[in-house]
Amino acid sequence: MTDPQAAAARAGPTPPGLAPGGLLERLLEGLPHAAWLARLDNRRIVAANREAVRWFAGDGDPPSALTDRPADAVAASPEDLAWWLGAELGDRSPLYSDTLVGTSDGRTRPVSRSIRVVELPLAPGGEPVALALVTVEDRSADAQLQAQREELLSELQGTLEATADGILVTDLAGRLRVFNRRFAEMFDLPDALLQQRDDAALRDRLVARLAEPGADARRLLALAPESTAAERFVLVGGRVLERVARPLMQDGRGSGCVWSYRDLTERLAAEHRIETLSHTDPLTGLANRGRLAEHVRSLLELPGDPAGGDGVPSLSLLVVDLDRFGHINDTLGHAIGNDVLLDVAQRIQGCLRKGDLLARVGGDQFAIVVSPADAAFAEKLAARVLAEIKKPCNVGGAQFTLTCSIGVALAPSHGRDADQLMRRAEQAMRAVKGSGRANWRLHQARTEVDWRSHMRLDHAMRQALVANRFRLNYQPQVCVETGAVTGAEALLRWRDPEMGEIPPSRFIKVAEDSGFIVQLGEWVLHTAVGQAARWHAQGRPLPVAVNVSALQFQQAHFVERVAEALAVAGIPPRLLELELTESILLHDEAGDVLSRLEALARLGVQMSIDDFGTGYSSLAYLKRIPVSKLKIDRAFVAGLPDDEGNAAIVRAILQMARALGKLVIAEGVETEAQRRFLRDSGCDEFQGFLFAPALDVLSFEQRLPAVPTPRPDTPRRRPPRIRLVSG
Repeated sequence: MTDPQAAAARAGPTPPGLAPGGLLERLLEGLPHAAWLARLDNRRIVAANREAVRWFAGDGDPPSALTDRPADAVAASPEDLAWWLGAELGDRSPLYSDTLVGTSDGRTRPVSRSIRVVELPLAPGGEPVALALVTVEDRSADAQLQAQREELLSELQGTLEATADGILVTDLAGRLRVFNRRFAEMFDLPDALLQQRDDAALRDRLVARLAEPGADARRLLALAPESTAAERFVLVGGRVLERVARPLMQDGRGSGCVWSYRDLTERLAAEHRIETLSHTDPLTGLANRGRLAEHVRSLLELPGDPAGGDGVPSLSLLVVDLDRFGHINDTLGHAIGNDVLLDVAQRIQGCLRKGDLLARVGGDQFAIVVSPADAAFAEKLAARVLAEIKKPCNVGGAQFTLTCSIGVALAPSHGRDADQLMRRAEQAMRAVKGSGRANWRLHQARTEVDWRSHMRLDHAMRQALVANRFRLNYQPQVCVETGAVTGAEALLRWRDPEMGEIPPSRFIKVAEDSGFIVQLGEWVLHTAVGQAARWHAQGRPLPVAVNVSALQFQQAHFVERVAEALAVAGIPPRLLELELTESILLHDEAGDVLSRLEALARLGVQMSIDDFGTGYSSLAYLKRIPVSKLKIDRAFVAGLPDDEGNAAIVRAILQMARALGKLVIAEGVETEAQRRFLRDSGCDEFQGFLFAPALDVLSFEQRLPAVPTPRPDTPRRRPPRIRLVSG
């Protein structure tokens, strides 16, 4: 006898209500989910719909496939078993819960299951029988959606927690909805408050973290922004946060706001350190040349007093240069020398009034700016400084006496900007040095003898240019890392038949004062570009750097002159590099300098700033100009790597150059230790006696490898990178 037959025999004749097509069967089939009826007295299924048969018997089985099966075996979760046991003891309370059931296909599905007791007659006119109506609703799709939602929420939460910014989300009314752990850390929110999610308590905590409540508190709590502009807040302890708001969109409509809080403390500190380095002497903490220039400019822009005349305030600039300070470094060492400089700075500072500025403008040179101050006041101040410096020194156990030479220049009579005043004061100081040192002198106009010497040298220069007595030597510019020659700097040399070899330091200044530097600069430009063209034709495409004076750069047709020189030579503009002094960049109120630099950049010419760090470059201006290279002055390279002050300056320049995306070349490199320091600090190129001095063309070419001659009918290959030949 088959199982269905045995079940039918046990059940006896089928009651009319459960017969195929009967009322109860039709009712079960009308339910949207799997359902069956089971007797409470024997826990046997008496009827089931097709959905239940498909789930728990088999797809395609007849409706009677579940009949007479134990009800607690079909859905046999612990809750089901407990319910049947309770029903047996008289507890017929309904059961509604979510659970897992095993189906005929071997799967386990999440379902919502309910069991309710109903009393129905199984035959017309018969007594009602207690039955359990069991329904099972498939929740697989809902469970999958829920899993996807949970995964998405987990990803979103992970993203929020992974960001370095603090994130706060509010609704349209400004109520707090969610924030990440970084936000909690920024405002030091206690764990108890994180659990409560109490808006009022949280707002109070945010305000308590502000360094200056009041207006900041109102801005911080305005969580329904009218603008997405960045705002800054200072917290207790000095940390600075920047807040940016972005709308939160849902279904194309705003549903709230996302607030991003970024900690700017370290970035602002780094910017402050860079700005401080650019305006401060790293050894003494005094102002440097750049800061001094800004101070002088700000004073001269103030309304003038009668003592100044012409509406320009009276101002005195004193240059204090220590006498024979090199002997201290040579005999006692640079460490003691640095201590002496610190001591000298304190002594000079003690002679000044509040508001006077003391700057360190050179290795052992200081500058003082006092305003208002006439010649009489400057004389008294110079005398006080001389007396203070002469007091015995006891540094590092060594006792000695220092003296200094002081030059004084007055504004407006001796100059109307820092550059002029510094030059005039230094001229006066050098005059003191030449007359015996340990004294002071006010700047004076050149004597007749000085002017005669000046005129003689100026005339000789003009004759030398006509007679072709000037020449260019070329100093190799070398890659710090590889030793490859990357270019050459053209340096002007002059030998006069009567005066002999005249150094550039002597005749360049005269040429600048007389204006002859413009003609001389054009000769240098055309000669250097012509040499670059010859090297290029030989297969040596070496860029050539040419120094440009401020007066030459200011000429109305300077850019056209450069373009003309390149066109005549027929070389790519990139093979010409113009070295500009920082004084060229100092005054650009009308934007003429910037527009001229941009025109040169469009031409394709490379540009660099010569002797960077010794002038008055503004960082804000530096990042705007199209200059690709900074040249570290030899004064900062000297003493490397042992001179901590110079080392700090060089590192600061290199860090700033990297931040601005500019190359750096160091000049005056004479030792391997200096080269290694520059290499390890990230410098790109160098030039100096370590590789070669400035050489004539033949000597320069002898230091380069030969260029192989291409075979006939063979296209010329791009030449290899040029390296210096040892020896």
